Amino acid sequence: MANRKARVERNTLETQITVEIDLDGTGKSSFDTGVPFLEHMMDQIARHGLVDLTIKSTGDLHIDDHHTVEDVGITLGQAFKQAVGDKKGIRRYGHAYVPLDEALSRVVIDLSGRPGLIMDVPYTRASVGGFDVDLFAEFFQGFVNHSMVTLHIDNLKGKNTHHQIETVFKAFGRALRMAIEMDERMAGITPSTKGSL
Repeated sequence: MANRKARVERNTLETQITVEIDLDGTGKSSFDTGVPFLEHMMDQIARHGLVDLTIKSTGDLHIDDHHTVEDVGITLGQAFKQAVGDKKGIRRYGHAYVPLDEALSRVVIDLSGRPGLIMDVPYTRASVGGFDVDLFAEFFQGFVNHSMVTLHIDNLKGKNTHHQIETVFKAFGRALRMAIEMDERMAGITPSTKGSL
């Protein structure tokens, strides 16, 4: 199996971000973004996806969290695409249902080579701890556009917005883990009738 690691830097006038990822890690993580709730969710991806993830970001947080959250999604997507490589031998598809108390979310992912996001999360509040929950759509759109994956996210039940969001990120990590797993029966084969993804 190839070394499925990547390090990507993205610098703009709004943010300076570095992401390091190891798709065959153990769930270790380190974050320094200045956005604690975002870091809590990134930890869910690492832990439940069993990927090692380091994210460092400085940005225009004096304005709001928007640019940082979106650009972390973009940079993570770039790093993921680089780390996953040619996709030969992977399962390609992943799905997960994750509950947390009254909340339940489903995430389905296809490492298709085509960016697409369908996200249906009816938040019960507009913010959690001062964090604007609408920004997670920006995060996932940035990730999808730059990782070139198709992603369906549905929060099926939930009254507590924190629980809704956490189930989404846990399910995303679990679905990602399934999709990037190596399949012995597909060793060296691209999982597509087109021959490329």
